[in-house]
Amino acid sequence: MTFIKALIGLIFICTTFVFAFVNNDMADFNLWPTGIEVTVSLSVAVVFFVIFGYVFGWLITWLSYSPVRRALRLQRKENKKLNKEQEKLTKEIEGLHGNIETLKAAVPTTEQSTDKSWLKSFFSHNDKTEN
Repeated sequence: MTFIKALIGLIFICTTFVFAFVNNDMADFNLWPTGIEVTVSLSVAVVFFVIFGYVFGWLITWLSYSPVRRALRLQRKENKKLNKEQEKLTKEIEGLHGNIETLKAAVPTTEQSTDKSWLKSFFSHNDKTEN
């Protein structure tokens, strides 16, 4: 896509410059509200207006995207804040996992009585009493 845009731009620029330099006649430009009259070569005027149009279009485009740039700046700031909070919470979780491991190591490993082990012991106790 970039290649096509560059090709079209190159063709447009070449056509503009060929048109401008083929027409070397002098042209009069009246700046209406001020009454100033300027006489310049038509080729200079065409090149000037093409460059002026390009710069003006670039400026208008840049200004029209200012809300998008502002939103992106705010998102970046929010992302940095959330990343710092995530890092803080990750460190806190790691600390809690370390505490759990310490507590597990401190508690003696005794078999906890579950429902099955209780039932097993109950029935095995009844077997012993019958004999």
